[in-house]
Amino acid sequence: LEVGAATPRPQPGNPKPRLFRLTEDRAAINRFGFNNDGMEAIAQRLAATPGLIGLNLGANKDSDDRAGDFAKVLARCGAHVTFATVNVSSPNTEKLRDLQGKDALAALLAGVIAANKALAQPIPIFLKIAPDLSEAEIADVAEVANASGIAGLIATSTTLDRDRLQSAHKGEAGGLSGQPLFEKSTRTLARLSTLTNLPIIGVGGVGSAEQAYTKIRAGASAVQLYTALVYGGISLAADIAHGLDDLLARDGFS
Repeated sequence: LEVGAATPRPQPGNPKPRLFRLTEDRAAINRFGFNNDGMEAIAQRLAATPGLIGLNLGANKDSDDRAGDFAKVLARCGAHVTFATVNVSSPNTEKLRDLQGKDALAALLAGVIAANKALAQPIPIFLKIAPDLSEAEIADVAEVANASGIAGLIATSTTLDRDRLQSAHKGEAGGLSGQPLFEKSTRTLARLSTLTNLPIIGVGGVGSAEQAYTKIRAGASAVQLYTALVYGGISLAADIAHGLDDLLARDGFS
């Protein structure tokens, strides 16, 4: 279970309404804006919550040093989680995606890796990227990731694309997740997998065993889902796991 994003200081996020269900598209649009209670409150909750939990690291909207915020949250909360995700891919914090640029990203990850090494027990660090990157930008991300010392990548976060949507809320600002994201995020994953040997977690539009299997065959070592739980319920995870067993058996994998 990955929670967050967490920022150093509490912040209220964007004005409500900021979450829209696109039922006809089996999708959602959110513009939460990293609403959270801040790393101090979150660290206390995490310390009291056993299990395999990852923390999505974020930056305060009004921070003078956004790159430094990621390292700051990791330093405070890292002892209480199993992994951490550097989230520079949210479209809902202005100019946050600029941190995906080559030089900015290298500097940001260096700070996070240094903070991780300072932990009593360093944890795997993942980098989450957007699905709206160009071929050149994907190549830059891969080059930086390969040299950074992170444990892997997550492909991808939500998209700003609004192609072929049916729902009345299709024009709302924010990040689009769910079924319409599947193809785009899987293409980004597949391209990334040719540029790095790092493990990649595939996410974006996974709502069935077949879709999870497609992500794996495109290069994913693990799969995440979120929006599909709105439409399929909490039992969807088990349904996908059992469905994967059947698909592997069908294709002759032991």
